[in-house]
Amino acid sequence: MTKEDVTMMILSAKKQAGMTWEGIAEKIDMSPVWTHSACMGMNGWPKDKAEALVALMGLPQEAVSVLEEPPTKVWEQSVPTDPCIYRLYEIVGVYGPTIKALIEEKFGTGIMSAIDFDMQITKVPNPKGDRVKIEMSGKYLAYNSW
Repeated sequence: MTKEDVTMMILSAKKQAGMTWEGIAEKIDMSPVWTHSACMGMNGWPKDKAEALVALMGLPQEAVSVLEEPPTKVWEQSVPTDPCIYRLYEIVGVYGPTIKALIEEKFGTGIMSAIDFDMQITKVPNPKGDRVKIEMSGKYLAYNSW
């Protein structure tokens, strides 16, 4: 059984049960962002959370050890054509240098961790049309100088 097999089982069980990512996350006491990312194989699961997910989704017990495996983060390197994902690439393309410059002004030369990291996505009502709010918080990691 591979991570891809487990991901497909999770997606199938989610669809059959009519569950949402927020509902799944709430039941295993994790954030929806982390839960989805980990279900897609982009994070390794702590054993207790893997066991909770397997029980919740009715997956075979051997899926626990597969979920615990460290991730191999591989994604398509070309700009995707999915409109939602493309727009996120566009934001980074347009505002990436600005974000980098402002991080360096406030913290010094370094990066924001994508490991010690959390993110929330919320819906913000607006009379001109609902807005998507994406909040990201990552530990600042200064570059070492030797």
